[in-house]
Parts: sequence; structure tokens; C-alpha cells
Amino acid sequence: MVCNGRVSAQPETSNTPPSSRSAADPLADPLARVVGGATAKVMATHLDLRTVGDLLHHYPRRYAERGELTRLSDLPVDEHATVVAEVADTRILTFNRGRGQRLEVTLTDGSGRLQLVFFGRGAHHHKRELLPGRRGLFSGKVSLFNRRLQLAHPSYQLLGTTGEDAGSEADAVAAFTSRLIPLYPACRQMESWKIAKAVDTVLASLEADGWAGVRDPLPPRLRADHDLPPLPEALRRVHRPAGRKEVEAARRRLKWDEAFVLQVALARRRYADARLPAVPRRPAPDGLLTAFDAKLPFTLTEGQCRVGEEIFADLAADHPMHRLLQGEVGSGKTLVALRAMLGVVDGGGQAALLAPTEVLAQQHHRSIVEMMGELAEGGLLGGAEQGTRVTLLTGSMGAAARRRALLETVTGEAGLVIGTHALIEDRVRFHDLGLVVVDEQHRFGVRQRDALRSRAEHPPHLLVMTATPIPRTVAMTVFGDLETSVLDQLPEGRSPIVTHVVPAEDKPHFLRRAWERVREEVAAGRQAYVVCPRIGDGPGEDAGAGGAGATAGTKGAGAKDADPPAPGDTAAAEGTGSGADDGSGDRRPPLAVLDVARSLAAGPLAGLRIAELHGRMAPDAKDEVMRRFSAGELDVLVATTVIEVGVNVPNATVMAIMDADRFGVSQLHQLRGRVGRGEHPGLCLLVTDLPEAVPARARLEAVASTRDGFELSRIDLEQRREGDVLGQAQSGGRSSLRMLAVIEDEDIIIEARREAAELVERDPELTRTPALRTALDALLDAEREEFLERG
Repeated sequence: MVCNGRVSAQPETSNTPPSSRSAADPLADPLARVVGGATAKVMATHLDLRTVGDLLHHYPRRYAERGELTRLSDLPVDEHATVVAEVADTRILTFNRGRGQRLEVTLTDGSGRLQLVFFGRGAHHHKRELLPGRRGLFSGKVSLFNRRLQLAHPSYQLLGTTGEDAGSEADAVAAFTSRLIPLYPACRQMESWKIAKAVDTVLASLEADGWAGVRDPLPPRLRADHDLPPLPEALRRVHRPAGRKEVEAARRRLKWDEAFVLQVALARRRYADARLPAVPRRPAPDGLLTAFDAKLPFTLTEGQCRVGEEIFADLAADHPMHRLLQGEVGSGKTLVALRAMLGVVDGGGQAALLAPTEVLAQQHHRSIVEMMGELAEGGLLGGAEQGTRVTLLTGSMGAAARRRALLETVTGEAGLVIGTHALIEDRVRFHDLGLVVVDEQHRFGVRQRDALRSRAEHPPHLLVMTATPIPRTVAMTVFGDLETSVLDQLPEGRSPIVTHVVPAEDKPHFLRRAWERVREEVAAGRQAYVVCPRIGDGPGEDAGAGGAGATAGTKGAGAKDADPPAPGDTAAAEGTGSGADDGSGDRRPPLAVLDVARSLAAGPLAGLRIAELHGRMAPDAKDEVMRRFSAGELDVLVATTVIEVGVNVPNATVMAIMDADRFGVSQLHQLRGRVGRGEHPGLCLLVTDLPEAVPARARLEAVASTRDGFELSRIDLEQRREGDVLGQAQSGGRSSLRMLAVIEDEDIIIEARREAAELVERDPELTRTPALRTALDALLDAEREEFLERG
């Protein structure tokens, strides 16, 4: 089974050979039964390893090679070496006023001498083994101490008595030097070699019992078709490989375990969804959608038309749509979603658009009303005959406005309802909810999305949008229960965006030129964004730091602050940056909106109309600032990442991102998508004070070098741990993927998805594959089951 990332198994058939442990799954046995209570307690406390299966699925992170034998006279310093030598003498020394002990052992092979050193309480154990005259193999990293060659805590294997058969000794030498040494993820309380010793104990115990009771979750036919070894063999090879080929074979098999079980879970979800009842929603001929299309001042791209057809085909089905809409920044995803919503209203239902922040919800409401014109004034004087009402519902609305919005929603007057997490409150009732569009899916918790979908009498159709592109295999894994549509064309009229890295510390004149470019754009009648990682001047913040120096990228102020996230989700926080590794432990605090705005107004951008936008402002104040900026009444908007998605001001042509190294790659790509949305080219300036040599600078150069969002998302995801990549599908504990890499293992994921779909179509309840069913039950603990159930 896959349990917290580890595969264990149950007896494969009812006639499993009798054994002392066949009645239960030996991989589910507590570690204490095998390795002892003290070791088991440390492993549970510090490594979260509690069962035999947990330990066997705690895989080596890499393997060291002992390599060829080296003469003592030829030992290279600072390299790993293996020698055959004889113990010349040993002695125990004390240090730290008698509180510490170390064992020094002198080796010789006739060509030179080498000192071994062992510290701690184990020194006496090694002294009893390493007697003068004994020969052995010794392996470790060579160092130089007091002008003497030394191995600290080496691995070793004694070769027996001096008169032993030379052939036996040669065999032992060959076996020792060719063996790979597994190095495990460890901690101070449980070193890698102790973990290796515990693994040896567990493997010996299981092998003594013939691995009785351990059963394979992969069906025999699948193993044969893909040339995969049985589970016991894979576990033995990954922990005690005879060579690199065995490691690769074992890793491939264990990756298949993780990929296949997860894809079976997702395939069963898709299978069940296809059998749920739903109300088909077909656009009426010459209805609202037709009238809206006639109003558009441009022609839809081929991609928008193709994806629209895919969505409308799903909406016309008698089972609910579950579709992911992703694409390049600025590819027109919101327009595609709006057309789907209008089609549902045409079909007699309502559509809800769930946005992660009030700024984005208000922006969506404003832009949709503007695009629809009189079609958004259904039932009002001057409204179109086919029109409907577009209602905004957020948590900060006044009582009267809120009552009006709730009334329009429950009576069905509002065909389109746009809001934040306020939409999921119990008091919100829909007349006939037919479609839920979730913008920025990763910013909402499972329960929040499900609460909105539960407002409908029948399961509503679901359309999920992602802000930036994601690689195919990530979509197949994180969003594996959704069908995927991809927009890969930009609409006509979109101008190119040029991106430059501005090294403010190394080349201050580059930053001065950056502010000159902003002034030039404003003088030409255009507008600019300046983005900062923090707000500044919050409670307990150091408001005195920064000042004018902030404009040069050398000083910052304030502590980071956040826009209130959707309930149950911390990803919606704004202004947190990415915490990129800058290679420095004593950097100044990130730059802050309030300080940078003051510095710019008093310095390089003096005389321009500058305003601030951040999550600590009152909703009405934020809306007013965005309205003024959209209307061209402001020249420069200094903001946190509240502008990251959905903000559409075609006249904004330049963006300066301060402390750009503190943001993720995909986030930078999303931010720069706010400029170049009109007829004029866009310019994005990534300001950093980091030197060229650090990894964060390389990420900025990658963003500057390409506008391919799919390539950038791959770079971004490769820098994260696998559990971060799968954060949406995982429930907060360790990732269920310990071996599989969703970026690198594309071939395995694609094949596993195909095999899973075929198996579930034949046997949706998995009655013919009980071991797989057990593995699935372990993967789908309560919260993960809930994730898949609720989509």
C-alpha cells in the first residue's frame, strides 16, 4: 500500500503459505518489534518512521562508491578511498578534561601509514575489533590532520586471519569494494549508518520469513508488460544494491508504485464523476451568448474557439464537467470562462466566479460589466432584452449592498455572481447554480470550493483556471481528475514584453536609468507599476528603515504583511515573496510599498501621480485606487502582489519589480503579464541587489531570457520539493510521492495514467486486484479522499 509515501502490501492470495507472520502485513509491524524500542522511538520522533514499511520506504538519497583499492602511499587528500591494510597499533586518548574519548588506529600496507580515528562511546567497540595484526578493508574520505593522513569514522570489514585462503580474501575484497554504500536522509539523533543498520535488521527478518505476507500492489500483467521486478526484490535492490543497474531497476519499479496507485485514484474519481447526474446547459439560439459575441471588438483566437467548443460540449452533457483551463499569461482565459458562464445563463442557470482576493473579484466584476455593456443590465431600464444581472458579493460589502446581492442571487435575477470566499457562506443561496468557475484554484481550500458547489440542487459543472501554465505531467498529477484545455495563443493586439535584470547593487546607474524609463513612459501618456514584496509600517515594524535608499535597492523597511487569504488557505497571502536563497544570511528586510512610494515621490519620480495599493487598505479604498489607475488618473501604482492576477490596464506599459529575487519564477512571469496588454510594447524591470554568482540571480536571468510560460513553470517546479508541487493533492503531511518526480518521470506518469484508466474501466471497484485496493485505501486517508471526492 502507499501510506504516507510508502508502499506496503497484503497477502496476495488466500492460500499464502503458513508463516509466523502471514496473518498480518509484516510491513505494517511496529518497528519496535524488529529494531528495538529505543531505536524505534528515535525514528518515530525525529523521522516519522513507525512501521517496517515506513523504514523500507525511507529510501537512500544517494549512494557512495568505495571504488578501487588505493595504496597508502598514493592516498589523495579530500577524496574517498578504499585500502587493504593491517592494523599496526591502537590507543585510546582522552580530551576535554577527560570527558571525551577517541580511538586512534594506525594502519600499514608496506607502502605507507594511515591513521583511523573514532570518537565517542563506540571507540571501545572498535578497539576490541581492530587488534594489531588484523587485516581489513577500510573506506572513507581522506583528510590531513597534524600533517598525517587520516580517515575519520571509516567503514571497514575485517578479512579474517593472516593465513586464510588467498582466494577467499580476494573474493571478500572484490565484494567490499564493488558494493554501493546507501546514504539516507538522516538527523543528528539518527545518523545514516544507524538507519542502514536498522534496514539490514529489517531486511534480514523479512528474508528469513521468505517475505511471507508481503504482497505486490502492481498487478502481475502490468509488471510483466513493463518489465518491473516484484516488490520484495525492488526493496532489497534499492537498499542493498549490487551495482548501479540494480538501483535504477529498483527506482523505476518504486516510481511505478507511486504513479500507478495515484493515477488509479484519479481514474476512479473521473469514472464516478462521469456517472453523476447534471443538468445539461446549452446556449439558446440568438440568446445572451450570441449577443455578447456580436459585441466583441475583436475576433476570438483559434485556441479560444477550440477550447470554447470543448467546454460547451461538456456543458451539454448530462454529467458534470470537471475541466482545467490553463494557458499562457494574457491568453484570454477569463474571456473563455465568461463565454461559458453566459452559455449557462442562456441555458436557464446561474454561474458563479470565485476569485481569491477582493481586488481581483472587483476587477473581474468591473471588466465583465464593461465588456457586456447593456447585456449586464437585465431587467433594468435601458438593459438589453437578452441581458442578465452581474452581481458582486464580497465580505466587506455594506449591509444594504449585501442584502441586495443576496436577493438577486437567490431569486435568479443575477445570472452571473462574482465574489470571494463570501460566496461560500451558509446564508448565500442560488436560484439554480449551473456552473462554478474557480479562478486561481491553488488559493482555495477543498472545503471552500465544495461549499460553493453544494449550493446547487444537482452537482454544478466546474471550470478551474490556473494563472500560469503548468507542465503536462503536473496537470496529470495535481489536477488528474480534471480534463485539461490549454490556451497557447495570445490574442491579436498584444504587444511584446521585454524583460531586463537591473543589478542595483553592482550597477546603481542601471537603476537610475530604470526610473528614467518610467518617466519617459509616463511622459508619453502611459502608466507604470512598481511591485514590492512587503507593505511596511505595520504594527511592530521598523518604519524608520529604508527611506530614500530604497529606490536604489540598497535599503528596505517594514515587515511583510498579507492580504487576508481565503479561509483554510495560506497561499492567498500577498507580499510574502518566495524567500529565494540569496546566498546571504544577513540581508536587509525586503523592500516595502509604503517606503518605496515615499522615496519615489520625493526622489526619481517626483511630480508624478503616485498611489499605493496593498491588502491592508479598506476594500473601498482599494477599489477607488484601481478605478483611478484604470481611468488614467494615476501615473504610477506602487503595490504588493495584489495586482498579480486579473488586473487589466492596457495603458500600463512598464513594471519595476523590487527585490525580484524574493519572488518565484512563475510569480514573476504572472506579474509581468500585467503590462503590454494594449497596443504599446511592455517593459519589465527585475530589480535585485544580489551578485551574479547566487542561484536567485540565475532564476531572474531565466525569466528575462524567455516569455515561454511553460518553460518557466518547469524551471520553477524543478526548484521545489515534490511535496510542494503536489501541495493541492496532498493534505499537509509528507508527500505521498517519495521516489516519483512529476517533472522528470513523464514517461512513467503517462503510461501509469493509461494503465489506470483501462483497469478502472474494466473493474471500477478493484475487486480483482485486492492488493491494489489496499494500496489505494492507504493513499486515500480521510483528507485525501475528501480532496478527490470534492474535486
